[in-house]
Amino acid sequence: MCLILFAYRCHPVYRLVLAANRDEFYARPTTPADFWEEAPEILAGRDLEAGGTWLGITSSGRFAALTNYRSPQRHQPKAPSRGNLVKDFLTGQTPPEQYLTHIHPRGRDYNGFNLLAGDTMALFYYANQEGIVLELKPGIYGLSNHLLNTPWPKVDQGRSQLSALMKNQTSIHTESLFAILADRSIPADRNLPDTGVGLEWERILSPLFITSSDYGTRSSSILLWERTGKVTFLERTFHAPAADGSQETIIRQFTV
Repeated sequence: MCLILFAYRCHPVYRLVLAANRDEFYARPTTPADFWEEAPEILAGRDLEAGGTWLGITSSGRFAALTNYRSPQRHQPKAPSRGNLVKDFLTGQTPPEQYLTHIHPRGRDYNGFNLLAGDTMALFYYANQEGIVLELKPGIYGLSNHLLNTPWPKVDQGRSQLSALMKNQTSIHTESLFAILADRSIPADRNLPDTGVGLEWERILSPLFITSSDYGTRSSSILLWERTGKVTFLERTFHAPAADGSQETIIRQFTV
């Protein structure tokens, strides 16, 4: 998952509004979001290469999502899969703050990551580059491949557009959220971050929706968690190599 935009406890109808794009190599095998056969309380996609996931929620109200922290100079080729951090939280029962505190001592065993973990009571954030477990206050947040709310163009743009949608005090239209995630505009070079991948790749990775010959946005996910407990989850998956056509939208609804 490479972009997560979310509004937490700042709307009269929704406790959490989330819009996220998962960016990955097209060749990496993946299953779309669904309830897992061996753990039917979990709704999530699955990385078939390492067995983990990047975003999921359970019927009991456990939620987790992950983005990678881009730092090619520190990459460890034999590091454990970060997707298992999400899977282990969703399959377990440890409270979110305790779970993040527990993984902190071994956080640097993994390549860089940002992890959101929460339940019906609270939402927490942990980045292994900082090593701090933070309980999130009500607000509008953006998370890409650096730290929470780092002012990259796509993060600032996404937060601003999500903030505008949140002014509707009755309901949030899912097509408006998908439209935010579908933006392919590339910022000016002077506004791009320098993460060590070179200018050409900084340009490729800079839009909210990424396309290239072998890497890009594989899925767009919308999560609407109402204060009543009703959860609506939508996902669109995209074709390689240019990610120019969406498959059938998956829609799941349940009550926590």
